[in-house]
Amino acid sequence: MAESVNQPESQTQRLDKWLWVARFFKTRGLAATAISGGKVQVAGERVKPSRHVGPGSAIEIRRGPVQWQVVVRGVARQRRPASEAALLYEESSESIARRQREAEQRRLQAGERRERLGKPSKRERRDATRLKSGEY
Repeated sequence: MAESVNQPESQTQRLDKWLWVARFFKTRGLAATAISGGKVQVAGERVKPSRHVGPGSAIEIRRGPVQWQVVVRGVARQRRPASEAALLYEESSESIARRQREAEQRRLQAGERRERLGKPSKRERRDATRLKSGEY
């Protein structure tokens, strides 16, 4: 709470609106739901969607398997293109590295699943038939 008391109103913004403007969520309602569900924390604390954040606020955001640790660098009154929205926050290098590692793991796991799925080839079907009949 002390963050919003020390900063002028023009430099702070509701957390749900900031997450929407910074393009972490597609709608403000989704942002508010995530905050209420404990998926977003400010300075390590669970907060309400009406919490005001401003430059210097540390925010942790979880959406599915992806997690960001960002520091607010600015606020904007309107939702702008993604290139401009990225200027509103700074992500820690540790957070970037962790997200890249986890994305690589998910990509590898998806590749393994893709190999196992699908219809067996003609050779695999013949091998299965021989195995069942006792030829092997």
